[in-house]
Amino acid sequence: MTKPTILSVDDDRMVSVAIARDLQTRYGDRYRIVRTESGEQALQVLTTLALRDQPVALIAADQRMPGMTGIELLEQASTHAPDAKMLLLTAYADTDVAIKAINDIGLDHYLLKPWDPPQDRLYPVIDELLADWWSEHPDHTSDVRVVGHRWSDRGHDIKTFLARNHVPYRWYDIDRDAEAARLVGLAQAATTDLPLVLVPDGATLRCPSTIELADAIGLSTRAQQPLYDVCIVGGGPAGLAAAVYASSEGLSTVVVESEAPGGQAAQSAAIENYLGFPRGLTGSDLAHRAVAQVSRFGAEMVLARAVTGLQQRGPVHAVLLDGSGDIEARAVIVATGVSYRRLPAAGGDEFIGKGVYYGATASEAGQCQGEDVYVVGAANSAGQAVLNLARFAARVVLVVRAATLADSMSTYLIERIERAENITVRFRCEVSRCHGDGHLEGLTLTDRDSGDTEEVATSWLFVFIGASPRTDWLGTGPVRDDKGFVLTGPDLLGAGPDGRGPWPLPRAPFALETSVPGVFAAGDVRLNSMKRVASAVGEGAMSVYLVHRYLATI
Repeated sequence: MTKPTILSVDDDRMVSVAIARDLQTRYGDRYRIVRTESGEQALQVLTTLALRDQPVALIAADQRMPGMTGIELLEQASTHAPDAKMLLLTAYADTDVAIKAINDIGLDHYLLKPWDPPQDRLYPVIDELLADWWSEHPDHTSDVRVVGHRWSDRGHDIKTFLARNHVPYRWYDIDRDAEAARLVGLAQAATTDLPLVLVPDGATLRCPSTIELADAIGLSTRAQQPLYDVCIVGGGPAGLAAAVYASSEGLSTVVVESEAPGGQAAQSAAIENYLGFPRGLTGSDLAHRAVAQVSRFGAEMVLARAVTGLQQRGPVHAVLLDGSGDIEARAVIVATGVSYRRLPAAGGDEFIGKGVYYGATASEAGQCQGEDVYVVGAANSAGQAVLNLARFAARVVLVVRAATLADSMSTYLIERIERAENITVRFRCEVSRCHGDGHLEGLTLTDRDSGDTEEVATSWLFVFIGASPRTDWLGTGPVRDDKGFVLTGPDLLGAGPDGRGPWPLPRAPFALETSVPGVFAAGDVRLNSMKRVASAVGEGAMSVYLVHRYLATI
C-alpha cells in the first residue's frame, strides 16, 4: 500500500513548519507528511492525490486563514478525500465555531493552539484519529483506475490490455457509478477525454494510446541493446518458450509483443490437456508463469509495439517497429500467431468493443452477470469460453454452423456443455445480423437449412470462428501460402522449376527455417502447425536449437 498522506494547512509559515516537523518526527516512517500554506494550495494537493488514488488519512487545518477558513477548506476537502479524518487547529475564541462544525461537516476533532508539548497535546489526538482511519481501511490498495462508458470500444481495449498484462485495475462506469462522476469532475475531463486512466504516482491519462498506457504503468516499450543474437516476434506460447530456451542457453534475446504476453492462449479460461497440470490452469496463469521464467533468465520484453516490417541488413536482420525504431538481430523467430477471423454478419464490425468481442477475458465474463450471452464458434476456445461465461451469465447460447461439435471440440468440453443447465447449443445456425443503437442490443439468427430467421435480444456476443495468421508485416520476405501461413523447412523445396523452390542456399533449410535464411517460424503462424499450446511450446523450444545451428554457419 502507498503510504497514506497526512496533510497540514496553516498560513503562518513558522507554525506550518513547526507542525510539519512534529508530524514528521512521530509519523514520518509510516505516512507521507505534506505541508501547505493556504486552502487553495491544499485543494490542489488533494486533487492530485485523489486522481492518483493515493490515500489521505488526516487533514489538519488552521481555522483562521485568509481567503478560505479551515472549516471551509475541510468542507470542500470532503469531495477530494471523503474518508480522511478532519482535525481543526483553532484558538480558544473559535471553539463555538468548531463545535458547530462537528455537526455541520462531520469534523472529527478540534485542537487548541499551541499544542506544546506534542507528546501530551498533539500526538494522543492524532494517534486516535489514525487508529480509527486504519480500522476503516484495512485492505486499501492503489490500483489503476479506468473511468469511461460501458459501450466504449477504446475503454474495452484499455481494460483488455491491462487484464492481459496482469495489471490490477478498477473500472468505473460514468453512467452507473457516482465515483466515476466525482473523478471526472476532479480531472475537469470532457467527454472526449474518456476513458480516463488514473495511475498511482503518475499523470492522469486522457483517452491514452496503448503505448502511452504501457509507458505510464511501467511496461518496457523499447529495446535496450543495439544488437541481439535472436529477436522473437510474438509473445504467445511459442514465442515465450523460445525466449526461455534462448536466454537460458546464453543467447542475448528480446521478445517483441504488440498486445500482451500469452497470445490467444492467455485468454483461455481453462487449459486442461497441457502436460504436467492434471487439474488444468488458465491461459492467463500459464502466460504469467512463462513471463516470470523469461525474466528470470534475462530476456528482454518489448511490449505494446507492433512490428511493421522485416529487413535484411548484411549479416543481420532488422525488425521494424511502429512509430520509430527498430531491433537488429542475427536471427529472428516469427511467432506472431493468429487472430480470430471477422464475423461476416451485417453490422458486426460496427459493434466491435461495444457488445461484439473477439475472444473473452475473465473480466468480461464477470461483467455478464445475470444476462443472456451468445457465443459463435465450435472449437475448444469457444467451448472453454462458454463454460466460463456460464458461471456468471443467466444463459449462454452457443451458435454452431455445423450439425455437431464432435468434429471440432474435445470430448471433455462437449460433455460439460451438455451437462450445464444454463447452456443451449443452436446447431446449423448462424448470426446473420447485429443491431442496436450505439451498442449491441440484438442479433438475427438464421437457420442454415430452412432459412428461417429469429430476432433475439442480447448485449453480448463473443466470436471464435477460426483464425488468420498475423503475417502481413513480413511483406515480400518469407514465403507464405495463399492464406498467409509461413512455409518452413521441407515445404520450401520442390516447388520451383529447378526443384529447389524459393530456398536460396546450397544447404537445405533447417526444419523451421523460412525462405529467408536465419528467419524461423514457430507455432500457429507456421503452415501445417497443430494449433495446440503444447505443440507451439515444443516448436518454440525447437526453433532455438535450430538458431544455434544457423549461427554456427555464419
